Formats: sequence, C-alpha cells, structure tokens
Amino acid sequence: MDKTLSEFADAEHHEADVPANLDTEPYGPTGFRGILASRYVAMCASFSAIGGLLFGYECVGYFLPNLNPSPADSKNSQGVISVILVMPQFLDRFEQVSETAPGAGFYKGLMTAMITLGAFIGALNQGWVADSYSRKYSIMIAVVIFTIGSSLQTASVNYAMLVSSRLIGGIGIGMLSMVVPLYISEISPPEIRGTLLVLEELSIVLGIVTSFWITYETQYIDSHWSWQLPFLIQIIPGLLLGFGAAFLPFSPRWLAYKGREQDALVTLAKIRYRPTTDSRVQREWLEIITESRFQQGILAERHPKLLNGGQLEKLKLEFVSWADCFKKGCWRRTHVGAGLMFFQQFVGINALIYYSPTLFGTMGLDHNMQLIMSGVLNVTQLIGVISSLWTLDRFGRRKILMFGSVGMFIAHFIIAVLVGLYSKNWPANTSKGWTSVAFLLFYMLAFGASWGPVPWAMPAEIFPSSLRAKGVSISTCSNWINNFIVGLITPPIVQNTGFGAYVFFAVFCFLSFAWTFYFVPETNGKTLEEMDKVFKDHSSTEEMAIRSRLFAETGRARAGRGVSA
Repeated sequence: MDKTLSEFADAEHHEADVPANLDTEPYGPTGFRGILASRYVAMCASFSAIGGLLFGYECVGYFLPNLNPSPADSKNSQGVISVILVMPQFLDRFEQVSETAPGAGFYKGLMTAMITLGAFIGALNQGWVADSYSRKYSIMIAVVIFTIGSSLQTASVNYAMLVSSRLIGGIGIGMLSMVVPLYISEISPPEIRGTLLVLEELSIVLGIVTSFWITYETQYIDSHWSWQLPFLIQIIPGLLLGFGAAFLPFSPRWLAYKGREQDALVTLAKIRYRPTTDSRVQREWLEIITESRFQQGILAERHPKLLNGGQLEKLKLEFVSWADCFKKGCWRRTHVGAGLMFFQQFVGINALIYYSPTLFGTMGLDHNMQLIMSGVLNVTQLIGVISSLWTLDRFGRRKILMFGSVGMFIAHFIIAVLVGLYSKNWPANTSKGWTSVAFLLFYMLAFGASWGPVPWAMPAEIFPSSLRAKGVSISTCSNWINNFIVGLITPPIVQNTGFGAYVFFAVFCFLSFAWTFYFVPETNGKTLEEMDKVFKDHSSTEEMAIRSRLFAETGRARAGRGVSA
C-alpha cells in the first residue's frame, strides 16, 4: 500500500502548485497574546504539563541538603542527602540508611539512584508506547505506573520495598518526562509552541519548589507522617492528570501517522478552535498529511521487506527504526537533541546547588536560614523559567541558549575566583560571601531562562513525524544518563578541588556556547513539518519535488471529493 519515494518520483503528476485559497497567515500573535488566541490548546498543554510537576516533585524536591552535617557526613563522598533521610521517624523504619549502620552510604546512594535508573528505563520504552498507543494514552499509562510506585513508597515497611517502589515510580516519571513535551509540541501552533513547551520546565521547577517547602514543613511532624505525607501528596496531581488525560484530544500528527487523516482534520480544527474549512487549518492539515506520507515513503524505501510483514518483521522494524535516528535525514537532529540534554546537565546546575548549603553555613547562617536560602535558589530559578514564557517565541531558542551560556560562564568564573581566594575564611570576608550568593542567584536566573526550558522544548519539535517519539526518547535518555553522571562526579569534584569545580563547569558553559553557535539551528516560528528545511536533511531536488507533489496531490484530491465541514 505504501509507496516508496522512487515510485512517487517515477509517477506522472500534474504541476505541483500549492492548492489555491490556502492561507499562510499565522493563527495568531506570539507569546501571551497568542495563548489568549489559542485558549483551548493552551489549556490542554497546561494540563498535560502536570507530568512535569510530578517529575520535579519526585526526582529533585526530596533531595534537600543536610545543613547540619555530622563528622560522619563530612567524610561522605555524596555530601548531599534529603531532609527525609535524616528524619528520626524515617530512620526508625529504614535502619540501613542510618549513619550508624554499616554500608549506610551505599544504601542511601542505591535508594536515590533508583529513581534515575527507573526514569531512564521509562524514557527508553516510552518511544514505542507513544507510537503504538498514542501520546494521550501513553500519558495515562505512565500515570498508572507512577501512582503504583508512589503508593508503594508511602506504604513501605522495609528497605527492599522502598527501593523497588522508587524504581517503579521512576519508570512512570521517565515516561512522563518524554511524552509530555512530545504531546505539547504536536498540538501547538508554531507561533506559541515554544511558550507552551516552556510549561514542561515551569512545571518541573514548580514541583521542586513545592516539594521543598512541603518537606520543610513536614519535618516538624512528630510521627511517621513526617516522611509519608510528602510521598502521599504527590499521588493527588498524578490522579488528576491520569483521569483528566481521558478528555485530552489525540495528537493530530499521531492520527495522521496512523492513517486516520479525517480524524486528524477534525481534531486539528478542534484544538485550533476553528472550522475544518478554515484555510489555515486546511493548510496545516495538508502539511501534516504530506509529511506523514513522505515519511512513510522513506520508511518503505529503507525497509520494504519489514513494513508489511508479520509480527516478527514488525518487531525488527521497531529496532531498525531506532537505528534510523542515527542515519541520513535524522542524525543531525539526534545530535542536537541529545547534545542539548548533555549540556543542560554539564553547565553545572548541580554543582552550585551542591555548594550553596556549605556557603550559607560558613557565612554564619543558622540551620533554618540555610534551608530558607536553599529554597530561595529554587524560587529564583522559577522566576527565570517564567521569563522564558515571554522570550522563547519572541527571540528564538538559539539566541537564548547562547546568552544563557555567557551568563552562566560569568557566574561560574566569578564564584570560582571568590571561592579560591576567600573560602578558607568566609566569616572574615562577609561581603565576598554575599557577592558569591548574588552570583548564585544570577546563575539560577540565567539557567532558568535558557538551558532549563530550551533542552526540554527543542527535541520535541525537531524530529520527523515517523521518528519523533523515538528521537525525543533518545534525547530524554541522554538527560537521565548525564544527570546520573553529574550526580556521581559533582560531590568529589567540589570536595577535592574546591574552586576547580567551578572552573570545570565554566569550561562546559563556554563549550555549550560554541556548540550552539555551530550546530543548533533556529526553530522559532517553524511548523514541525518545516524542520527538514531547517536542518537541510532532505535538500535534494528530487526529494523536495516529491514533497511538493504530495502536497499538491493531497490538496487536489481533497478538493475533488468536495470535503467540507
């Protein structure tokens, strides 16, 4: 049934003109005004972004610094443990992580690492789930897995149950971290796609902030609820997302990918809040169908024996499709998607968060004020992310990344100088200490406004339709792998090199600028179907002609059928 590109090229066609009367005007303005003009799709994107809230709450928010370390803690190479890990009620039930228990460091590390391992597994598997069962249903599947893990964490009676439940919860988190930006990108109009994709990072940081202050308050509860309540609370937004996702529309691009072209048109008109006869809806629909058929032609040309085979052939096709992400037509996009996630972790966000409690403590702040200042850092990052709701679709992804790299480099460099000169006697150099704090806050603003949201936004918009789920999955897996690596190397680097850690991360900030300048194209204002032109992946005259013919063919066929609303 599926034609190869060669068959399209050999077939006789009429002149490949764009169908008449198709409006090329945008749906509305960019930024916040664009959100008001596309209220329904903005509501759907905002609701699905609850998945980011669960991500931030579960994976980051619990790992609050122990700001009153014992001598044993100071010898621990990890250096950072959560408030929950030092709650007496928690240690009574899980004695393995008590400081007096043999191998406590290993058991703590294993417990925290389970989330990262589970998230990697979840993100890796969500690609085929999202392609097979839709983006909408894969969100619901992820929520079910997450809820099971969270329920088991809340009810854990021993260490083994706690660790296994965190692995299960991590799988759900990893699935959500991959599919939510994918879904948002596929339902968003190009004018506000960047703004709506920022909602993922905004929700992540909001989850971090929420979890921080919830755990800050529950630590004073004199019962087992001091640690169980934070686990229990995260189930509430998860259930809200799971039940509410049933009312979300399907992705029109997934519907086209599955051959449900008329359903794709109806859904597209619904989320654009316009009739199916609207010229802008018609044009976008034709672009979606053209891209879907074009990608099917490429797939048929590359794997003709597997495309229409049995179950074994379909399984083989699934594996070779992953390999296609690294071949001509996609490898540049895979490089950019995975590279963005690499630099997001290696620009040093964890290093500054790691060192900040030590800095606050040596400046003479008491335990409570150290906690509050650590919370202020996360709030500052949230402010930076909020700013990108306005800037991302106004200035574009590329410029924001480069400005962010410069800002973070400056912050790292100045902190490195101050730490190197004055860290041995902060109390005698209070003004220098507060200058370091000021640049900590500046760094959090710069990161939140640039390398926080953009690496979550761009991978979801750059891949071709047939490989989008798998490409986003690879990019998200890159995030989790590098998250794990940075989590391992940051504490010993800071402990053993002092200011050298900030020089190390400053170098990566510089490299992130150079890499962005040479390799990252601008995607702002482009439809998902225009990414071939952006990346110049299919720039041959033959392929461009085939795409134009497909577009014209689809438009003429629809006009010939006289299809209307």
